[in-house]
Amino acid sequence: MKISRATEADATSIALLGRFTFTETFGHLFRDKNDLMEYYERTFAVEKLANSLKKGSNAYWLAHIDQLPVGYAKLKLHSPSPFIDSRNVCQLQKIYVLKDFLSQKVGLALQTEVLDKAQSDGFEHIWLSVLKENKRAIAFYEKNGFEFLGSHSFQIGSEHFEFNAMGKRLV
Repeated sequence: MKISRATEADATSIALLGRFTFTETFGHLFRDKNDLMEYYERTFAVEKLANSLKKGSNAYWLAHIDQLPVGYAKLKLHSPSPFIDSRNVCQLQKIYVLKDFLSQKVGLALQTEVLDKAQSDGFEHIWLSVLKENKRAIAFYEKNGFEFLGSHSFQIGSEHFEFNAMGKRLV
């Protein structure tokens, strides 16, 4: 496995990984597939991701196995949370790994990169949102020291989702 910092040139790989991994994990929750397709266009468009990769407030990593991109992570720097009383906070926005590679600890390797960056940049806390029904992800984050902070909701098209906010103190 090779983990590397992603650049603007990786936008296409991240867009494709984002669509595939989101479908693998959440696709079954959408009754109207048009809602899913519209979400992809807003969230995983190559141009949008290229612009996001250029921003100094974002950091991305790509995971490769046998030279194939199999997962990615995104850290948003200086991203306050309503659940954490601190201004020195960052957000783990995404860790997405293709299902066939989950057993190879790709998510853990990506999380390690994210946490190392957050700590080296001097952040006190990191937080994330995880779908309440995603028990596997919740267990993964709990095993790695994240704690429940609160709940919030998010809507995609006609679908309404409930999320757990989880956080971890870094210092």
